[in-house]
Amino acid sequence: MNKEQFFFDLPPELIAQYPVEPRSASRLLTLDGNTGAVCDRRFPDLVEMVRPGDLMVFNNTRVLPARLNGRKDTGGVIEVMVERVLDTHTAKVQIRCSKKPKVGSRLLFDHGSMEVIEQQSPFWVVRSIDVDLQQLLSCDGHMPLPPYIERSDERSDFERYQTVYAKTPGAVAAPTAGLHFDQDLLDQLQSAGVEFGYVTLHVGAGTFQPLRVDDIRDHQMHVEWLQVESLVCEQIAATRARGGRVISVGTTSLRALETARAGGQRVKPFSGDSGIFIYPGIDVLAADILITNFHLPESTLMMLVSAFAGLDNVMAAYRHAVDNKYRFFSYGDACWMTRRMEQDKA
Repeated sequence: MNKEQFFFDLPPELIAQYPVEPRSASRLLTLDGNTGAVCDRRFPDLVEMVRPGDLMVFNNTRVLPARLNGRKDTGGVIEVMVERVLDTHTAKVQIRCSKKPKVGSRLLFDHGSMEVIEQQSPFWVVRSIDVDLQQLLSCDGHMPLPPYIERSDERSDFERYQTVYAKTPGAVAAPTAGLHFDQDLLDQLQSAGVEFGYVTLHVGAGTFQPLRVDDIRDHQMHVEWLQVESLVCEQIAATRARGGRVISVGTTSLRALETARAGGQRVKPFSGDSGIFIYPGIDVLAADILITNFHLPESTLMMLVSAFAGLDNVMAAYRHAVDNKYRFFSYGDACWMTRRMEQDKA
């Protein structure tokens, strides 16, 4: 299976540079994974689409202000992008500069500095010296907006590029399907009889990395840390027992659940790293419905949603979205997909 099968033409003007207001004002394209039927709706219509006894699973990761601008101790300009926090003072980072730093050198910022500890290509391990890492990021960090948002971050992004239920700091990219939910909509869904469950997956910058191989089976997936606790596993089991549907809010939630399912029939507690790569031909059984944004051409997330709802169905739905001028990517519109039952024929 080649990555070209997941390509589609996207006019640049459809790439959302700012979110809509309020959060839930986005459009919602529905896709039936069995028939391929699509329908144009609004995101608040979720209240009419859910059923009492359904379970929505959210990713409660919190995005760090992970981008730092500063200088090397030799004077050169640098940009540091935190990939993963290792402890209170240490992180794995990407460093952009004209000449790579030396181990033992200092990186200087307005409210602190870092020492370069070692290189773990393509990353570096650094240690915050003057203050702990969280304090340095709080003082000097910028929100790590994706590369296709062609503007600098603004104060509003500190609130808007974050879900309203974000809890556990550690992500360097938002679980964007959750950005459409405001508290009023969450309250309405609970009043409609929907139960909420939570997983944590700290989204890494690798989510934006393009495939550099033609045969997608040769792709080496990036690794992210996640946790699926026993409570959500029990909620899923109870939902299945009562005939309810498991609704995954975002591809990150689905990747977490599929990691915890580990090819079995039940989702079990899991904590640790995952490099799971889901593409057509891989069964996706942990959820019945996926709420997700529109993804980049030839991306691993396009492959995941194609595994879930069928490649032909997804490509046709994306053509419909382009023709009807849906807004794409992190600050764009959303899609509700039902799982294709015969995934082996996707």
